[in-house]
Amino acid sequence: MLGAIIGDVIGSVHERAGTKTKDFPLFVEGTTFTDDSVLTVAVAEWILTGQNLVDLLHSYTHAYPGRGYGGMFRQWARRRVREPYNSFGNGAAMRVSPVGFAFETMEDVLAWSKRSAEVTHNHPEGIRGAQATAAAIYLARRVRDKDQIRRIIESQFFYDLSGRLDQIRPIYDFDETCQGTVPQALVSFFESTSFEDALRNAISLGGDADTLACIAGGVAEAYHGGTPQDLSRPVMAMLDERLVEVVDRFRERFGLL
Repeated sequence: MLGAIIGDVIGSVHERAGTKTKDFPLFVEGTTFTDDSVLTVAVAEWILTGQNLVDLLHSYTHAYPGRGYGGMFRQWARRRVREPYNSFGNGAAMRVSPVGFAFETMEDVLAWSKRSAEVTHNHPEGIRGAQATAAAIYLARRVRDKDQIRRIIESQFFYDLSGRLDQIRPIYDFDETCQGTVPQALVSFFESTSFEDALRNAISLGGDADTLACIAGGVAEAYHGGTPQDLSRPVMAMLDERLVEVVDRFRERFGLL
């Protein structure tokens, strides 16, 4: 899950910037965590404690206002609504990474990722995006052959992951949907040569950069067995005590330290 947070933080200044290059500084003035990190930590606490996920999403959103929440989600949380709103936005995928790290069977990963999504994103595309992301993380922890991971995700979730970044980048634009974010983020991982390269790939598409890098970062962390210290240390230093405590507790419990 820390990989997802690192991706979010590094991607934060590129959201809506239309970045179309991999050559950029990783940390600049304004680099910070966004709603992707906040809600990822909320899901981690849900897994750790068994608390009601709706309550946790409401609580975290109110504790960390102004972090770039989507319009429909922001209204849902502000009014403390308890019913889902049939969204297929990429928020379902951006917050799901803890599920991919916490469970030891694909069956559990798919069940818990569905549960994590459907409290808000109960549209089939929202659920598919969350499940595909969590499944990719689960597989990346176990399978060294990226082509095999790609084939499994394609066959189970019917995403086309055959495109190359050089083909996607020139025509890709800002897209807040799961179906317009998850495949591109996964391709960013598949074409990467390192954890950092996965983030640079995702951001270079010029789309919803923090979420693309968040998704790619979670999968890349799973595949590489961790995150580079020169990235994780400054990112953890940007989080407050509440967020750090949950991240540390989650990583300790699931053997990610």
